[in-house]
Amino acid sequence: MDRGKDSGKAAWGCIFDSSLSVYGSSLFVSPLGGCRLVLDDTIMKELELIPEYKPQSVECEIFRVDECIKTNPSFIKKVMTAEQHRGKLLSALRDYRPYEDLVSEVRILLVGPVGSGKSSFFNSVKSAFQGRLTRQAIVGSEESSITKQYRVYSIKDGKSGETLPFVLCDSMGLEEREEAGLCVEDIPHILKGFVPDRYQFNPCAPFKLKHCTYAATPPLKDRIHCVAFVLDINSINTLSDKMVAKLKRIHKDVVDCGVGHVALLTNVKDCDEVLDDNFVNMTENVTSLSQVQNVRNMLNVPIANILMVSNYASEGSLEPLKDVLILAALRQMLRAADDALEDLPLEDPASADGSFNESHIENEGEP
Repeated sequence: MDRGKDSGKAAWGCIFDSSLSVYGSSLFVSPLGGCRLVLDDTIMKELELIPEYKPQSVECEIFRVDECIKTNPSFIKKVMTAEQHRGKLLSALRDYRPYEDLVSEVRILLVGPVGSGKSSFFNSVKSAFQGRLTRQAIVGSEESSITKQYRVYSIKDGKSGETLPFVLCDSMGLEEREEAGLCVEDIPHILKGFVPDRYQFNPCAPFKLKHCTYAATPPLKDRIHCVAFVLDINSINTLSDKMVAKLKRIHKDVVDCGVGHVALLTNVKDCDEVLDDNFVNMTENVTSLSQVQNVRNMLNVPIANILMVSNYASEGSLEPLKDVLILAALRQMLRAADDALEDLPLEDPASADGSFNESHIENEGEP
């Protein structure tokens, strides 16, 4: 879109949490100085929306809107609805507490091929809660993994400043070659909580328990509670047999450890076509995509746990539709984690004192 000044035309937009959500007339309006700009009654009526604020006249920067947006009222309405739903998701996630308070925070492990968008997803989640774009995790486009360390990222709410009760654990990317990328032998140790934050991965040397700081088994709070298999939606149908085999092996480890899991498909192009009008479920045409069916068959993941996002990459500001998909995906990950916590055996010490029985950990000798 072209940026420019136009003092001869009036336009109304809608700003929530300092981000633009609606376009009016033929212009794109952004208020200066943190002012809140709302729709006038006429536009609110046309979009069948209930006015929440009275129109205000403020100093504005004005941008011209692409023709496809100007002539698509349904898209404008969907963006407006997305902004409202975004607020509901943020509120629900801020109020979230792990199942039965068994842990103080849920741990979500991101695992997938190199370049699938694991680090970008963390940055996108953090951006949505901060209300601005952030780039804490290093993101690259190289063929080999940029992420070399195991990282445990906490997230602070930009509104309250409080640390939220979930963390995202970023791992090294998977590669086809056996001695490159994340070593699949490391996965069980990560799932069981043995691998510490900032552990340096070595594709040629799997993690050994001698690297662990625990004298006994790690407590439940350090265990992974949900795994998100992160896959680029544009490359799912062309994954090599070796990569599919690695993903299936990891999936078996996840199931054997009783960890919740979802599939996260990144680089979705048409965010507005993914969710239905209520922003609750994926539309039928999306769930029937060959990529979705392939993931379901490959990892035995229910359709409800196959999630789609478009991570923030080169954007200059937050977008409501992207935020809705990102936050909805996070919410489903937390639900999967809660299901796994609820499914813990009653006799398991983990449900009482937060640690796992020794029988859950395979013996491992010194190299």
